[in-house]
Amino acid sequence: MSQYENRWEERKKAWENRVERRSGSGHVWTGMLLLLIGTVALLRSYVPDFPRWMFSWQMLLIVLGLFIGLRHRFHGAAWFVLLLVGLTFLINDYFIETSIRPHIWPLILIAIGAFFIFRSRQSPAHHTWTGKKNAALPADGTSPVESETYSQDDYIDTTSIFGGTKKNILTKDFKGGDVVNVFGGTELNLSQSDINGTAVLELTTIFGGTKLIVPSHWSVKSEAVTIFGGIEDKRQMPPSLDRPEKILLLKGTVIFGGIDIKSF
Repeated sequence: MSQYENRWEERKKAWENRVERRSGSGHVWTGMLLLLIGTVALLRSYVPDFPRWMFSWQMLLIVLGLFIGLRHRFHGAAWFVLLLVGLTFLINDYFIETSIRPHIWPLILIAIGAFFIFRSRQSPAHHTWTGKKNAALPADGTSPVESETYSQDDYIDTTSIFGGTKKNILTKDFKGGDVVNVFGGTELNLSQSDINGTAVLELTTIFGGTKLIVPSHWSVKSEAVTIFGGIEDKRQMPPSLDRPEKILLLKGTVIFGGIDIKSF
């Protein structure tokens, strides 16, 4: 067995272990997040001089970063980006007298670049190639950068922060994966893929949305937690199957966001 095949097998086992560990834990983390927010809001209503920064947009980014990091065992970079941006602006606006705002974004980009360079994460080879890709962010800044890719991977791992991602999945043995949206959106086109048994898709959508294009004969089940959001299946359903052989199981958390399920 080649080195890449060994890595792929390791990744497959790691994903299966993560799915087992997360069973039932998503509700716990979501409950803890709501408990924390409710406690802070209650303290603010009773304490006149409660710190203003505790209910700032910077603190919101920090809390979301920690929430995503804990939910995904600090896998990926989404939690780090949110935590870094929130902390940097919080320190600048509330804790130091000299403004470093002109230097914030260069410092953030340097820190993110260093994070990607030095983090010890090895990934197996991906059979992914780029399709169409928008040229750049428009001059007026009204539309986020959006990329479209084609992938034959059995597992997906995508993160969208203040932007959009489109993936066309072509594998005939789709297993599932991780999708993180924070102030952004993801579109997964699974119409040309196939699954054997059950595929588990872990979704973390906060102030964003996810669009899933799946074949009409798949059974889509949801165990995701939705708070001020929703999951809507807009497919034209075929006659009901007593024992569906292809099941797409949705797990995770949706807060102030939505998941649309469609088919061509």
